[in-house]
Amino acid sequence: MAKIKSAYFCQSCGHNSPKWLGKCPSCGEWNTFVEEVVSKPKGTDKLYSNEQKRTIPHQLNEVTSLEKKRFKLSDNEFNRVLGGGLVIGSITLIGGEPGIGKSTLLLDVAVNSGLKALYISGEESEEQIKLRAERLGASDSDCYLLTETNVQNILHHSKELQPNVIIVDSIQTLHTATIESAPGSISQIRECTAELLRYSKTTGVPIILIGHITKDGAIAGPKILEHMVDTVLQFEGDRNHVYRLLRSIKNRFGSTNELGIYEMSSSGMRQVENPSEILISNFDSQLSGVAIAATLEGIRPMLIEVQALTSTAAYGTPQRTATGFDLRRLHMLLAVLEKRCGFRIGQKDVFINLAGGIKVDDPSIDLAVVCAILSSNVDIPIESKTCFAAEVGLSGEIRPVPRVEQRISEAEKLGYKRIFISKHSKGITQGQFKIKLVAVGKIEEVLKHLFG
Repeated sequence: MAKIKSAYFCQSCGHNSPKWLGKCPSCGEWNTFVEEVVSKPKGTDKLYSNEQKRTIPHQLNEVTSLEKKRFKLSDNEFNRVLGGGLVIGSITLIGGEPGIGKSTLLLDVAVNSGLKALYISGEESEEQIKLRAERLGASDSDCYLLTETNVQNILHHSKELQPNVIIVDSIQTLHTATIESAPGSISQIRECTAELLRYSKTTGVPIILIGHITKDGAIAGPKILEHMVDTVLQFEGDRNHVYRLLRSIKNRFGSTNELGIYEMSSSGMRQVENPSEILISNFDSQLSGVAIAATLEGIRPMLIEVQALTSTAAYGTPQRTATGFDLRRLHMLLAVLEKRCGFRIGQKDVFINLAGGIKVDDPSIDLAVVCAILSSNVDIPIESKTCFAAEVGLSGEIRPVPRVEQRISEAEKLGYKRIFISKHSKGITQGQFKIKLVAVGKIEEVLKHLFG
């Protein structure tokens, strides 16, 4: 019998050491090293010998492109975030809060994609999955269920079944016989992912992994897990809202700026094709402190509602709160209004909220935030069917934003009458659009148009 070999691994970053250390030299965390067995039985190196091909160098021109070799799913939002569909031989990792709907989303993909799918669950029984599948309307689906946590058994069944796509729920529940530590440990997660990765690359079967997250919001396990996979997606949302957002954090086959929007319902996840409808409130009467911003998420233009409230600080120290917007950028915009424009709002509470529970880091909503704050401050509503698409600089100037044509077209499509843009936007003329373009260079010019 081979001698058992152990090492110490940091539970935060995966750094290994031959002896126990109080502080991790890699990430600086304290008391995170645990001992794990790392010795492998004999013959494990030949586990994939029958699947591996003989590798030889190829000239770049001889390598065939994978751009066309994608599996198109029935979920258009998922396809958009992936960059056009599932690439063959790719590994995708999806993380998110407990109960946010990760399993529901991927089971919906499995049963309604039209592909031969193998859904592997280490957390639920087949009966539980069947109940959820019936709720999703899976009447005639080519989806196979497997409740298994041993990677060797999973790969054995996959080799016999030959599915088009494999979904694993979740990677933290799997274990391999080559490592003797407990499931969910650093070495188990790393080795299980490595075995699935080798299988996917040699057979061309795309694999989607569900990953748990820590209390800090990071995916549980070693950081190298995110480096090993091809795509990392984040499924997020507010429990108080029915909308869920699928963001791309890493994507080797597409853009990392794409966003998919879903609505959680009793029958599963409903795709939201026109997000502007859910992000703008419909009120009969006009309210102060509300402005509409034209933003972009990836290649998708959206109109979102910015809500602001300013009031006299009742407890001495003014409060600054932002929901869905960068708080530091809010401080910067308030400083610009105070210093450059002469508005005395330093002793007032300021609250900012983006309707719908969405988070936006696009600087093009700066002008909408400023106008919403000033509208609430003077208690005068902004004229309806007016939107904004411009960045605000430190000197109070209105700066242009990229791809402003798409933003203008989206506002025009939704029936807006005018849009405020920077006068420095190049190549934009009134003749191109039916919506009225209001080109401004300073915040003072915007206020003249809005409040007279």
